Amino acid sequence: MPPAKSLRVRMAENGLLQIMAAHSPLSAILAEEAGFDGLWASGFELAALYGLADMSLLSMTQHLDMLRAIAGRTRLPIVADIDTGYGNAINVIHAIGEYERAGASAVVIEDKTFPKVTSLVAGGRQELLRVEEFQGKIEAAIATRATPDFLVIARTEALIAGRGEQEALDRARAYVEAGADMILVHSKKNDPSEIESFSRAWTGSAPLVIVPNAYPDLDASRAKALGNVRMMIYGNCGIRAAAIGMQEAFRRVMADGGAQNVHKDILPVEEIFRLQRMEEIKAAETRFLR
Repeated sequence: MPPAKSLRVRMAENGLLQIMAAHSPLSAILAEEAGFDGLWASGFELAALYGLADMSLLSMTQHLDMLRAIAGRTRLPIVADIDTGYGNAINVIHAIGEYERAGASAVVIEDKTFPKVTSLVAGGRQELLRVEEFQGKIEAAIATRATPDFLVIARTEALIAGRGEQEALDRARAYVEAGADMILVHSKKNDPSEIESFSRAWTGSAPLVIVPNAYPDLDASRAKALGNVRMMIYGNCGIRAAAIGMQEAFRRVMADGGAQNVHKDILPVEEIFRLQRMEEIKAAETRFLR
């Protein structure tokens, strides 16, 4: 089954999809082994991997290169974070074709102006696009996709920008009118009150997507109880987990004057070999190297 079709089937069967952010093929392999329904090709995580702020500094080519690498090492469907679509509706037309060919099953486009600033940073510039202009981006994406199974998810940042629930609802309705398959609503409050209130007020036909980065108490069972949330994206867990693991190990090596203590607490090399499918390579060598 094509990955885009698989994503829709999983949603119909499971009710709520749990999607883990991935910033590399290795993180994608680990997410698949953990049992997630899909992967989030995260702009934030990839920017962090490059040591850059999530402020539209990475190019579409850089993001696509990593997405292709991830798609080559996993069977999970990939939801691609394409920020504002790399420009206007014409840029979106180009981006949709590229992301479909690269192996994405869905894209998320947000209604900020380009270049964007990451949503959760304190005091960040959060400027929203005119509704009509963003509708054009969604319409362009819908008209361009090669298969109707490919999900176009419209992300409203109205709550992030402090515009309030009513504007968030109005924008979401306008984006559904433009053809969006799902609505991603985001909040920077450290509790899920805004998201739960929006969900209760939402009467649109499109299901909701949430990203509980700032409000982790909103777990899967609580999200299911809202009734219209169909996708949860764990948006920055991967890179934060990787960074804290490396920070601790590197500091211990320096403090101890060597790796004699830390080596017991990090993955054995044999486990890395397993993740690299080393046994398959050895079998191929036995079979084909003569």
